[in-house]
Amino acid sequence: MMTGAVEDGVMSTEDRLIYMANQIARNLEALGPEHSVQMVADHIRDFWDPSMKRRIVALASSRPEALSPIASAAVGRIAPT
Repeated sequence: MMTGAVEDGVMSTEDRLIYMANQIARNLEALGPEHSVQMVADHIRDFWDPSMKRRIVALASSRPEALSPIASAAVGRIAPT
């Protein structure tokens, strides 16, 4: 679900990050819940730059309804404790 600003057909950076996390989760969901959550977390940890990781963690807190259950659980695994 996109709830951020879209101007001239272009997603905001926040919406793009949410879209990407949900897309990765959707592509891996056939692996089963536990494995897909771990694979999404691994992908974000390995391939997203630090600023993207910080932003998706913040978005998971401020807009939890925007992330799929798999994406949300994966972001929870990469969040600093």
